[in-house]
Amino acid sequence: MMNLKPILVCTDGSLYARSIYQHAAWAAGRMGGAIHVLHVIERHVHGVPNDLSGNIGFDANAELLDELARLDESQARVARLRGAAILADAEKQLDGYVVTSTQRHGSLVETLDEFEGGASLLVIGKRGQDVDFAKGHLGSNLERVIRSSVIPVLVASREFKPIGRVMIAFDGGASSLKAVDHAASDPLLKGLECELLMVGKADAGGAEALERAALKLSGAGLEVRREVLAGDPEEVIGVQVKERGVDLLLMGAYGHSRVRQLILGSTTTHLIRTCQVPVLLFR
Repeated sequence: MMNLKPILVCTDGSLYARSIYQHAAWAAGRMGGAIHVLHVIERHVHGVPNDLSGNIGFDANAELLDELARLDESQARVARLRGAAILADAEKQLDGYVVTSTQRHGSLVETLDEFEGGASLLVIGKRGQDVDFAKGHLGSNLERVIRSSVIPVLVASREFKPIGRVMIAFDGGASSLKAVDHAASDPLLKGLECELLMVGKADAGGAEALERAALKLSGAGLEVRREVLAGDPEEVIGVQVKERGVDLLLMGAYGHSRVRQLILGSTTTHLIRTCQVPVLLFR
């Protein structure tokens, strides 16, 4: 059955754009949905306030204020034209899929509030156009998007690679249970190999939860391998993703063992930043 809700794609034309579109196309091919590409022109451009004249005191002369107003208008026009070019490129790269596109001004997070309720999945890049790639920083909007999103968020890696093996980082918490439910019920992961990994000492309750999760996944047609490993989740999960040839990591945005805060758990942030595979997040 076709998934009637589209896949929502956020793009700013960064180096991640091509990979974002490829991840979205992969998801659309498996889920049967359309793709809605969204480009938001933030209230500032490259750190420069849009309204430059508003920073000038009352003593400024009229000629200066007029010039600043023209600069404001010129910057806004360039941003609109650049946004239109980004969306045109997205539609070209997604040729063959049902694609719609939208350009908006304002806050990305606030704009997503309007669109994500009608979407099944949100696809976004790890880093945006202004991020220092050499330092491995995440995009400034990424954490806010993950924190506020009500649908699963697929964080695209720098390059898209075919996805055949997935890993679920399982801790028995509500968000990791959502990851298991999604893997078992959604066509996105149907028929893929699945590594179900719990890191840390599993008590009787944790072992039972892991067994139930494995049974649910295998009952849904996934080939499941489950394991409990000792150590620090930040280190162990990243190593296992690499050593086992995992193509996609599923995990909760918040860990089961820490008090839910207004920021993401450190394990989540660390793995998004360091794993060179896409990460599908649930909250």
